[in-house]
Amino acid sequence: MYIVQLLLLSYYKYIKVDKHQGILDLHPGLVWGFAITVVIMLLLDLGVFNKKSHEVSSKEATIWSIVWISLSMVFSGVVYWAFNTDASPESHALAVEKFTQYQAAYWIEKALSVDNLFVFILVFGFFKVPKHLHHKVLFWGIIGALIFRAIFIFAGVGLINLTYLPEMNIFGHPVKINIVMTLFGLFLVYAGIKSWGEGDDDDNEDFSDTPGAKLVKKFWKVSDNYDGDKFFTIQNGIKMATPLLVVVAVIEFTDVLFAVDSIPAIFAISNDPFILYTSNIFAILGLRSLYFLLANFIHMFSKLPYGLAIILSFIGVKMLIAPWIHIPSPVSLGIVGGVLVISVLLSVIFPEKVTGDDEKEMEE
Repeated sequence: MYIVQLLLLSYYKYIKVDKHQGILDLHPGLVWGFAITVVIMLLLDLGVFNKKSHEVSSKEATIWSIVWISLSMVFSGVVYWAFNTDASPESHALAVEKFTQYQAAYWIEKALSVDNLFVFILVFGFFKVPKHLHHKVLFWGIIGALIFRAIFIFAGVGLINLTYLPEMNIFGHPVKINIVMTLFGLFLVYAGIKSWGEGDDDDNEDFSDTPGAKLVKKFWKVSDNYDGDKFFTIQNGIKMATPLLVVVAVIEFTDVLFAVDSIPAIFAISNDPFILYTSNIFAILGLRSLYFLLANFIHMFSKLPYGLAIILSFIGVKMLIAPWIHIPSPVSLGIVGGVLVISVLLSVIFPEKVTGDDEKEMEE
């Protein structure tokens, strides 16, 4: 409920951010409807369908992937309906703009979050997490993401609205430059170029030395072995954290790091916190099922990281040229989708050879 309150308060504050009516002006119940839907789905996920820890099958992962993507697409239709308040061309244009903003932000976050899947595999392999515990780790990782993404998005919108420079003439055109958006743009271009040449540097990373792991070890002693799906155990009369809690902390910290890339990227699409948060959360909620669906085939998408690097760089450039050239959301969506499709096709046409060690890791 704290997330809902934060969403409402932030929206009241930034309700006129783009000189249009906000969703609270039009359909205040939609905010609560979104929050209640997410809570119900999470409760069903953990309390009904995954009450007992088990290894998620490809069939189950496929069903849940379809469910989450379908919910996301239905919600984008609801967004269009909510902003299309009458039959006027202006209302229709606004509704289409919000719809395409949602779609673009959703698919950008979905695309960039694929990078998380590679790291999830490495983390689970490093800590030798039993497969039937993967879902629980990712579930609590999602809960953390709900909170941190809200903080990042609403804080980001606030910073952007506070950092516009006075209008100035550059190259004979009046422009308003935003300091934060410019910095985000430069960072994304840098991140895209940097990630292009990173390769498989993470393969040998010691995840036990990451800030998330260190935080757990600072407060509790950590047992050597897992104790079922428990986060804490008692050994020799001493309460200790299990490695499972360490893994959750590492996953949470990893998500925060990835948010540093993905959150600035969606600011290039919209400055509407409702659109950004809802699209982001729906994309994140579907990440777990996507992981279970693709975990055994992730090596087949060897060219995807290069596509993601191009997407990051494109979004960074879009931010930098925004004061002079506006790239519409449908165009951004088309470019992002095109890059993803091409990178996947190239991965299939020019597959990367899988070594014996890689095959062994995937089986484990």
